[in-house]
Amino acid sequence: MQIIKATIIKDGKILLRDRVGLFMMFFMPILLVIVITSVQNSTFELVNNNKISLLVFNKDKGPMGAQMVDAIRKIGLFKLQLADSTSSDQNLVATMHNQDALVALVIPRQFTAFIENKAGEIATRALKDPDSSQIKSDAPAILPDSLIMYYHPVMQSSFRQSIEGAFRSSVQVIQGEAIVKKLYEAVNQKEVPADLEKQILFSQVPISKIPVSRSGSRTVPNASQHNVPAWTIFAMFFIVISLGGTMVREKNSGSFIRLKTMPASYLHALFSKQIVYLTVTILQAAVIFAIGNKIFPYLGLPALHLPKDGWALFIVTAVTGYCAVNYAICVGVFANTPEQSNGFGAISILIMAALGGLIVPSFAMPAHLQNILQISPLHWALEAYYGLFLEGGKLKDIWMNILSLLGITVLIQIFTLYGLKKKNLI
Repeated sequence: MQIIKATIIKDGKILLRDRVGLFMMFFMPILLVIVITSVQNSTFELVNNNKISLLVFNKDKGPMGAQMVDAIRKIGLFKLQLADSTSSDQNLVATMHNQDALVALVIPRQFTAFIENKAGEIATRALKDPDSSQIKSDAPAILPDSLIMYYHPVMQSSFRQSIEGAFRSSVQVIQGEAIVKKLYEAVNQKEVPADLEKQILFSQVPISKIPVSRSGSRTVPNASQHNVPAWTIFAMFFIVISLGGTMVREKNSGSFIRLKTMPASYLHALFSKQIVYLTVTILQAAVIFAIGNKIFPYLGLPALHLPKDGWALFIVTAVTGYCAVNYAICVGVFANTPEQSNGFGAISILIMAALGGLIVPSFAMPAHLQNILQISPLHWALEAYYGLFLEGGKLKDIWMNILSLLGITVLIQIFTLYGLKKKNLI
């Protein structure tokens, strides 16, 4: 016990002298979490709160063009601005840039004529034999000038398709309304009463949107719930820069050889490093979580809501930190220079973060990577944290993730012992 105590004190003093390492282990992760959360929160607000700036060029002189504008406005997705319908395409693009509009929609001439003729054709076919060759309609086969959507090149494909779907829905609403009117007029020989028209068109089944969590909470997770746990894991694993470099310097300075001449095993030194740096990783998580919970609201960011099961949160943090420490020791054992340790350690953590779902969500990865990501300890740590932070789960809900993370840790330890024996360090 005295040996363990002495080595812990020694490793603690070495760590405190490494000011650059402490800076990278605490300040840099905090800065990273704040920056990433700020960026993600802006995206969340764009999707959930902010409206997309939309320019509408209505060249149609009939009622359908105005109804199209109203239908788009009712969607609630756009901050709608009407532009001069006589503008040319060059003026349109210039207006988009001047008003910082991401999207512009041109409603063409004859839009009303096309909708009315198409509705009349459909109503006629519905009231007669659809296979009759005597059915004739004056509706044009295609719209002479189609709806044109201009968009900023930076807009992602999925976002663009959502906007296009909103426009299509608006057209369908207008066309459906026109068809109902034509059918009613054909059957009753009079216009549709306003109250009946409203009842037919807007008596839709309501859809309730309820987020599902293990705890039964209906709170929608914010950007902090997503990002703080993920990048805390990243910070814990980045102790490879400090611990891995320390391991290499001790090997090169002959500390390992001197340990062999003493009545102590090198495993005591490894155990000491595990305790010291495990404490550091737990402190890292505690500091970052505290900042997310207490300081984020003062920075204009959503507060991090901590899980109710604090014991489960501590276990996940301790197991994740223990895995990170053992990985750093493994890198330090096999590296021959601090440059090798720092370079390989940093790049490998980035790769495991990418595979683990920290950078790109795992569900968005290609099929051939879905199985590979399971070898990343960061994946299992992230799943465990998300089970607590996003789903409101408890320890019993995430124990498989914890066991998987412990299994990977044991494999890392075995590989480390193999490296120690191969290099005659134990």
